[in-house]
Amino acid sequence: MQSDQRALLCAAHALEKKATDVRLLDVRKLSSLTDFLLLVTGRSDRQVQAIAEGVRLGLKNQHHTLPLAIEGMNEGRWVLLDYGDVMVHVFQPAVREFYDLDGLWREAAELPIPDEYHWENKAAAR
Repeated sequence: MQSDQRALLCAAHALEKKATDVRLLDVRKLSSLTDFLLLVTGRSDRQVQAIAEGVRLGLKNQHHTLPLAIEGMNEGRWVLLDYGDVMVHVFQPAVREFYDLDGLWREAAELPIPDEYHWENKAAAR
Protein backbone atom coordinates (compact mmCIF):
# COMPACT_ATOMS: atom_id res chain seq x y z
CA MET A 1 0.00 0.00 0.00
CA GLN A 2 1.29 3.45 -0.91
CA SER A 3 1.88 5.91 1.93
CA ASP A 4 -0.72 8.37 0.61
CA GLN A 5 -3.34 5.60 0.54
CA ARG A 6 -2.45 4.58 4.11
CA ALA A 7 -2.69 8.22 5.22
CA LEU A 8 -6.16 8.59 3.69
CA LEU A 9 -7.30 5.35 5.33
CA CYS A 10 -6.08 6.63 8.69
CA ALA A 11 -8.07 9.82 8.11
CA ALA A 12 -11.17 7.83 7.16
CA HIS A 13 -10.97 5.71 10.33
CA ALA A 14 -10.43 8.82 12.47
CA LEU A 15 -13.42 10.51 10.85
CA GLU A 16 -15.57 7.41 11.54
CA LYS A 17 -14.95 8.09 15.24
CA LYS A 18 -16.02 11.72 14.71
CA ALA A 19 -12.56 13.27 14.89
CA THR A 20 -12.60 17.02 14.23
CA ASP A 21 -10.14 19.51 12.75
CA VAL A 22 -8.65 16.76 10.57
CA ARG A 23 -5.54 17.80 8.64
CA LEU A 24 -3.43 15.55 6.44
CA LEU A 25 0.00 17.05 5.82
CA ASP A 26 2.49 15.91 3.17
CA VAL A 27 5.91 16.32 4.78
CA ARG A 28 7.97 14.32 2.27
CA LYS A 29 9.89 17.43 1.17
CA LEU A 30 10.41 18.60 4.76
CA SER A 31 11.24 15.50 6.78
CA SER A 32 13.15 12.27 6.45
CA LEU A 33 11.20 10.70 9.34
CA THR A 34 7.85 10.18 7.65
CA ASP A 35 5.83 10.98 4.54
CA PHE A 36 2.55 12.16 6.05
CA LEU A 37 1.29 13.59 9.32
CA LEU A 38 -2.37 13.19 10.22
CA LEU A 39 -3.44 15.69 12.89
CA VAL A 40 -6.89 15.22 14.44
CA THR A 41 -8.75 16.34 17.54
CA GLY A 42 -11.01 14.50 19.98
CA ARG A 43 -13.09 16.26 22.62
CA SER A 44 -12.11 14.11 25.63
CA ASP A 45 -9.62 11.48 26.74
CA ARG A 46 -12.18 8.77 25.91
CA GLN A 47 -12.76 10.10 22.41
CA VAL A 48 -9.02 10.54 21.77
CA GLN A 49 -8.52 6.91 22.80
CA ALA A 50 -11.50 5.78 20.67
CA ILE A 51 -10.20 7.62 17.60
CA ALA A 52 -6.70 6.15 18.00
CA GLU A 53 -8.12 2.67 18.58
CA GLY A 54 -10.42 3.07 15.57
CA VAL A 55 -7.45 3.89 13.35
CA ARG A 56 -5.37 1.04 14.79
CA LEU A 57 -8.10 -1.58 14.44
CA GLY A 58 -9.21 -0.34 11.03
CA LEU A 59 -5.75 -0.73 9.55
CA LYS A 60 -5.15 -4.01 11.38
CA ASN A 61 -8.44 -5.67 10.41
CA GLN A 62 -8.79 -4.39 6.85
CA HIS A 63 -5.17 -4.14 5.74
CA HIS A 64 -3.13 -6.30 8.17
CA THR A 65 -1.05 -3.26 9.09
CA LEU A 66 0.17 -2.67 12.63
CA PRO A 67 1.77 0.52 13.97
CA LEU A 68 5.47 0.43 14.73
CA ALA A 69 4.77 2.27 17.99
CA ILE A 70 1.88 3.69 20.01
CA GLU A 71 2.40 6.40 22.62
CA GLY A 72 -0.04 8.08 25.01
CA MET A 73 -2.98 5.68 24.73
CA ASN A 74 -3.41 5.29 28.51
CA GLU A 75 -3.63 9.03 29.17
CA GLY A 76 -5.75 9.94 26.14
CA ARG A 77 -4.51 13.52 25.88
CA TRP A 78 -2.22 13.01 22.86
CA VAL A 79 -1.92 9.64 21.17
CA LEU A 80 0.71 8.97 18.52
CA LEU A 81 0.37 6.04 16.13
CA ASP A 82 3.58 5.56 14.15
CA TYR A 83 3.17 3.63 10.89
CA GLY A 84 6.60 4.67 9.62
CA ASP A 85 5.42 6.44 6.49
CA VAL A 86 2.39 7.92 8.27
CA MET A 87 2.27 9.36 11.79
CA VAL A 88 -1.16 9.87 13.31
CA HIS A 89 -1.50 12.43 16.11
CA VAL A 90 -4.77 12.45 18.04
CA PHE A 91 -5.04 15.39 20.43
CA GLN A 92 -7.35 16.94 22.94
CA PRO A 93 -7.91 20.59 21.90
CA ALA A 94 -5.74 22.23 24.59
CA VAL A 95 -2.85 19.84 23.94
CA ARG A 96 -3.04 20.40 20.19
CA GLU A 97 -3.00 24.15 20.71
CA PHE A 98 -0.10 23.99 23.19
CA TYR A 99 2.23 21.87 21.03
CA ASP A 100 1.10 23.55 17.78
CA LEU A 101 2.22 20.91 15.30
CA ASP A 102 -0.05 22.70 12.81
CA GLY A 103 2.20 25.76 13.10
CA LEU A 104 5.42 23.78 13.21
CA TRP A 105 4.54 22.11 9.89
CA ARG A 106 2.85 25.15 8.29
CA GLU A 107 5.10 24.81 5.23
CA ALA A 108 3.77 21.33 4.48
CA ALA A 109 1.23 20.85 1.74
CA GLU A 110 -2.19 19.85 3.03
CA LEU A 111 -3.91 17.02 1.20
CA PRO A 112 -7.66 17.24 0.75
CA ILE A 113 -9.67 14.41 2.25
CA PRO A 114 -12.37 13.29 -0.20
CA ASP A 115 -15.97 13.89 0.89
CA GLU A 116 -16.77 10.17 0.94
CA TYR A 117 -14.32 9.74 3.83
CA HIS A 118 -16.31 12.05 6.12
CA TRP A 119 -18.61 10.20 8.53
CA GLU A 120 -21.46 12.72 8.19
CA ASN A 121 -21.54 12.11 4.42
CA LYS A 122 -21.55 8.33 4.96
CA ALA A 123 -24.39 8.65 7.48
CA ALA A 124 -26.44 10.82 5.12
CA ALA A 125 -25.98 8.31 2.30
CA ARG A 126 -27.49 5.46 4.35
